[in-house]
Amino acid sequence: MHRVAVVAADHVKTLELAIPGQVFGTASSQDKPVGEVFGAPLYEVAVCGERPDLVVCGRGGAVMFRMTAPHDLTAVLTADTVIVPGTRTDVEPSVEVLDVLRQAHGRGARIASVCCGAFVLAAAGLLDGRRATTHWTSAENLARRFPRVEVDPDVLFVDAGDVLTSAGAATGLDLCIHMVRNDFGAAVAADVARHIIIPPQRTGDQAQFIVHREPTADSGSLEPTMRWLRDRVGEPLTLSDIARHAAISPRTLNRRFREQTGMTPLQWLLTQRVRHAQELLETTSLSVEDIARHCGFGTAINLRQHFTRRVHLSPLAYRRAFQLG
Repeated sequence: MHRVAVVAADHVKTLELAIPGQVFGTASSQDKPVGEVFGAPLYEVAVCGERPDLVVCGRGGAVMFRMTAPHDLTAVLTADTVIVPGTRTDVEPSVEVLDVLRQAHGRGARIASVCCGAFVLAAAGLLDGRRATTHWTSAENLARRFPRVEVDPDVLFVDAGDVLTSAGAATGLDLCIHMVRNDFGAAVAADVARHIIIPPQRTGDQAQFIVHREPTADSGSLEPTMRWLRDRVGEPLTLSDIARHAAISPRTLNRRFREQTGMTPLQWLLTQRVRHAQELLETTSLSVEDIARHCGFGTAINLRQHFTRRVHLSPLAYRRAFQLG
């Protein structure tokens, strides 16, 4: 199994600590025994404490409880993926934590942070010269303390391959499901999301849902429109069609989508179409031509162009890599 080590440094944040175990612990094989909800587990998750008596914090660094992790930091040295949850940013990470992270990265492990865990990765030198993100309230502080890091405060997460960073605590869900998708495919990732009961995964380049202006009377959630679009990915929808359903002008629709997702409605719809194509490639024997029609691309050529640009594999190569059985 793929081994995941979650680094529980002193003053770790409660939610950020729990998210990786929940996501990776839920991921299971799609080949389930009859009558069973889960198949074989795909990840082995180890919570690794830097010392026996750890302080676990809530909002503002308030002490929530103390804990003893079941593993020490040596488990980090054999993990395939290492997750660093957020900690208090006014507490310097220990030399021991920084050392094991550098060693893990040096031998090729995938390293990821949740929220202010980016400060720990930056202190270890793992973000030097890289684009990274953290919670928008801490982005300026991260950039000031670590000027060699290219801080992007406007995205949910950044995947730089061997090092990944996410924004606020809940975006740890998006980041971890993104890693499950990369490891085992879209069907497994979608299954995890269904079990946890969260919406389909958001893309990393979506905005942190921050509107840098005072709320107005015409502001509102796009979730009903997003659900409507997901149910119609195979239809040839135009911007006018979407605006008509949302009962707003195309201009207002574009503005709201950019504020809430960081992309236009048609860009967002394209992302949903590619994801649906991923699931069909994994779970059906439909031809690429049929999948293109099911997902609203019209032709196999269009599907291949958009799919390869976003997934970095052709549809057939993706099917060979991830199709069940």
